[in-house]
Amino acid sequence: MGSSKAKQRQQLQRKDYQRLSAQKRLKIPVARNTMVAFVVGGLVSVLGQVLIFLYMRLGFSAEQAASPMVATLIVIASVLTGLGVWDYIGQFAGAGVGVPVTGFANSIVSSAIEFKREGYILGVGGRMFQLAGPVIVYGVVTALVVGILHGLVRGL
Repeated sequence: MGSSKAKQRQQLQRKDYQRLSAQKRLKIPVARNTMVAFVVGGLVSVLGQVLIFLYMRLGFSAEQAASPMVATLIVIASVLTGLGVWDYIGQFAGAGVGVPVTGFANSIVSSAIEFKREGYILGVGGRMFQLAGPVIVYGVVTALVVGILHGLVRGL
């Protein structure tokens, strides 16, 4: 009989916990976050296109302008990360700035800043790509698989 009261008390505690947990749970505005990420990611792309037009006016062809455009976006993201501004942009925009090359630059620079206290060789140099390493590996593997599939479809 004592165990049935203990079970009832435990069930009440579990229900109270679930109710309290549901009340306190952070409600994530998925639709808003998705829209903001889409718009900000689009703005990053627009900035990239503006940079391509700028480099084309400086004499680059459209194909040649792509590389300095990417380098410029990386420098901008790296400087903003170093100044601590990128954290605020990332909180607001989410994947909108995390997915393009700007997010990759942020991951490398923030790792370098974080591990600077361990020294330049083992800290910065050794750990800078700790977060970016998987991105590089999966990017290379994906490119390899897509290249093989493309070759098979096109008929080597």
